[in-house]
Amino acid sequence: MAIRRCTSAVAALLLAACSITQEVKPIAVAGKAICVIANPKVSQPEFVVAYERELRARGYEVQMLSADSSLIACPLTSTYTANWNWDLALYMSYAELKVYNEGKVVAEAIYDSRRGGGNMGKFIKAEEKIKELVGLMLPKPPN
Repeated sequence: MAIRRCTSAVAALLLAACSITQEVKPIAVAGKAICVIANPKVSQPEFVVAYERELRARGYEVQMLSADSSLIACPLTSTYTANWNWDLALYMSYAELKVYNEGKVVAEAIYDSRRGGGNMGKFIKAEEKIKELVGLMLPKPPN
């Protein structure tokens, strides 16, 4: 019996160490336009292309701003960050999208597989994950 308990405890710890998390705080009220502040630290330029495309697909008017722009440059402003890791293949290990209204966070979405270890679920298509996160975080704007 003692061995089974120990094995179960070890298995639980290993599963916890291989976790992938996702947290989304949706926006309560949205406008029709959103400004996205560039993040030159994101190494994969297709990330922001996919983010902008998804915002437009949901009906938002998107204005891209330079990296040094203020969070209050527009009524709704967004920032993003994303990181990639290598484990047999290149994969997006972390993504964070935030939307601000007058400089205050009003919506955010975080995908984190940095503790994914041996979890094969970490090998996602970044574009599909961006689409999912934007869909959960932002409603379609009013007509």
